[in-house]
Amino acid sequence: MNRGKLYGVGVGPGDPELLTLKARRILLEADVVAVPDKGSGEKTALNIVKDVVEGKNLLPCPTPMVRDKALLDGCYEEIAGRICALLDEGKNVAFITLGDPTLYSTYIYVHKKVLARGYDAELIPGVPSICAVAARLGTSLCESAERLLVVPASYEGVDDCLDFPANKAFMKAGKSLPALRDKLRERGLDGEMVANCGMTGERVYHSLEELEEGEGYFSVVLVKEHRNET
Repeated sequence: MNRGKLYGVGVGPGDPELLTLKARRILLEADVVAVPDKGSGEKTALNIVKDVVEGKNLLPCPTPMVRDKALLDGCYEEIAGRICALLDEGKNVAFITLGDPTLYSTYIYVHKKVLARGYDAELIPGVPSICAVAARLGTSLCESAERLLVVPASYEGVDDCLDFPANKAFMKAGKSLPALRDKLRERGLDGEMVANCGMTGERVYHSLEELEEGEGYFSVVLVKEHRNET
């Protein structure tokens, strides 16, 4: 029996209409759809594609929201093992992931482990949240010779990024938003933000000064660099 193939499928930031034609085809053709499960009971990626994968066999993949590398690595090893067992049965598996699988995606760790075991795996790109947020705000990420710095804002130590000469996209801002707003204010900067872009409960802020408290995990802040023209 021929082995199956693993696909890491980016399903976009939240709006089901942003699912690419290729992603849709892969999901329709897959024998099993692997679904990341953060443990909160909310399966955001699955909600985006639920109409496409209706009736499919689903493989729950626990990926807890912790930073214990040893614990996470163990989870990824277990998921990779379960997926490889399906591939050995000749089944094709599509692992769905928010946004794009190459941009701060949990899936990529499973992808590497499956490849390391000698199996075939392919990345299917999706619309990244930073692009969807810029479109929602009606602005660009970069123009002309501008540079873009993408920062995982939920991690500590963003100060050096704030002083870097580039436009900035802060992803997964969440509870760090008040601190980020204050640090930007100290530098005479402000940002625009969309929380839950394309999802239920989407909220748009054209200034971080509109924030009264933190927002959810799926929050992206865009900050434009202001250079002094001479």
